[in-house]
Amino acid sequence: MSSSPPKTGGSKFTAGGVREYEKKRYRGLDQRIVHAREARMIGRFLDAVLDGIPEGRAARLLDLPCGYGRFTGPLLARGVDVVISDLSLEMVRRTRERLGTPGAVADATRGLPFAGAVFDAVVSIRFFHHLHAPETRAAVLSEFARTSAGWAIVSFYLESGLHLSQRRIRRFFGKSRTNIKMIEKGGFEREAQGGGFDVVRVVPLFRGLHAYHLALLKKRSG
Repeated sequence: MSSSPPKTGGSKFTAGGVREYEKKRYRGLDQRIVHAREARMIGRFLDAVLDGIPEGRAARLLDLPCGYGRFTGPLLARGVDVVISDLSLEMVRRTRERLGTPGAVADATRGLPFAGAVFDAVVSIRFFHHLHAPETRAAVLSEFARTSAGWAIVSFYLESGLHLSQRRIRRFFGKSRTNIKMIEKGGFEREAQGGGFDVVRVVPLFRGLHAYHLALLKKRSG
């Protein structure tokens, strides 16, 4: 559920493996540019969420998968309350250690251990491209709709011939082992609607160059 950290035994990650991933991931110049762009996009979508929060009350967000807290810190910096969740116990432990945030280990594909409408928004970054079946993505979106009172911010990969070719070249030279799922045009919107959301806006990371897109979803009333 976390963003492709080093795996040991399926879904189990060692504490050392998490720290090594944290140390190396998003450290190169290209990765720092990507991270900065992602953070700005998330921040703009978060503005729409916060606009509807009554004055004097902090918004409550679910950061899933939290990984080592790459976006948990920036979310907290906006003055919101953040609950973290990840499939990896060690990822949850690391983020709690760094940022003191409450959280739970959970597999979103099997359901979330949270009450209905307990969050103002669910923030899910770099998760959906690991979910290869449309019904799995729809089930996760339904859980987001159940636990969110209004919003979700979700990233996904839209089919891109250029990006797919780049990834094939990287795999050929052994620079990438991640098998990501790109969704066909219109597919994510259908899945979001099936999960109980309307798509408010979709923004590409780098138009025409990268398959990554960020979506702002509004929960359907009734």
